[in-house]
Amino acid sequence: MRNKKLFHDIYVNISTKRIVLVATLLLFVIAILFYFNDLRKKLEDREEKYTRLYAESIRFYIEKAVNSTCDYTFVQEVLEANETVPTILVTDGSPKDYRNIAELDDSTRNWTPKQKEQFLYSKIAEMGEEHTPIEFKIEGSRGYVYYSNSTVVKQLRYFPYILIVTFFVFSLLAFIAYSSSRKAEQNRVWVGLAKETAHQLGTPISGLMGWIEVLKINPDFDKSIGDEMLKDIQRLETITNRFSNIGSVPSMKDENLGELLESTVEYLKVRISTKIIWEFRNNLTKPFVKKINKNLIEWVIENLCKNAVDAMGGVGSLKISISENSKNGVNIDISDTGKGMSSATQRKIFNPGFSTKKRGWGLGLTLSKRIVEVYHDGEIYVLKSTPNSGTTFRVVL
Repeated sequence: MRNKKLFHDIYVNISTKRIVLVATLLLFVIAILFYFNDLRKKLEDREEKYTRLYAESIRFYIEKAVNSTCDYTFVQEVLEANETVPTILVTDGSPKDYRNIAELDDSTRNWTPKQKEQFLYSKIAEMGEEHTPIEFKIEGSRGYVYYSNSTVVKQLRYFPYILIVTFFVFSLLAFIAYSSSRKAEQNRVWVGLAKETAHQLGTPISGLMGWIEVLKINPDFDKSIGDEMLKDIQRLETITNRFSNIGSVPSMKDENLGELLESTVEYLKVRISTKIIWEFRNNLTKPFVKKINKNLIEWVIENLCKNAVDAMGGVGSLKISISENSKNGVNIDISDTGKGMSSATQRKIFNPGFSTKKRGWGLGLTLSKRIVEVYHDGEIYVLKSTPNSGTTFRVVL
């Protein structure tokens, strides 16, 4: 129970850390967007105020230019200081002057007067959609200064998104590297655990087989009992071989999956509650042969069937079927009439240490998933489950 709780606590801690990490990243993204949007808004407001000063300077310059005694040096400095904000001066309905229009300032382009005028009118329309032009009055007529944001402000619109994408790309690469490293470490743990288990089981099994041979020599020993004991010991040998296969690269051989599944079901029938109604259906239209490790696949089927029996409390109906799928493989479905699972349980059922049994270790389905998906490049998942109605697991090979 303590080991089970340890497995479960480790998984919960990892899940909690992931949630905290994702929440931190989201807060980081929100903070970046808020900061740069606020900065951009302040710069836009500043440019608008400057443009209004620019428009007022133009009005003042035009009105006072006729007065030769007026000193308008400061006004000229204000007009010439604008080196970033694109502006177009419009009076009497036509453009009279412009500043910081990149296309018109490009010396490599030879604009004709007609082309320049057409371009300015299109720019005026574009700027008018971006900002309301600033109006000023000159000697009874009206003038307008059309403007757009500077290049810096425009870049600030996209910079936070570029920064976020770059950050997430690097975060993703770091996560992939970490996951690969963690997965490799998990693989080493599984391999070491399986090898050690096989080694620990091997020694007493060899001793038990020797004692059975000694007992058989005794004329008073019932040989039928010895045969049954031998079967159980051979079963232990099979379990040892399974752990040995998990702890190394399992050998694959061509096996008839329909026959393998049927023989496994027949084996389980006589060793599981007699109150279970078994139903096996081989829906294959022809023998299906595939390279698998027989011992490991049998282990997966046994584990799923025993879990189903436990879910039914030893009483109910258990259906096992095998059929071809559209991917040139087979689907093995194991259905029970047990208590079923909630959606939350289905999401956690393959997690190490998670178990709905009081004395379960929560490793059976984890090992089954590893056997099917890692060693046989297949799939195993809950096909459907309804509380108080039953569950169907599917193995795809």
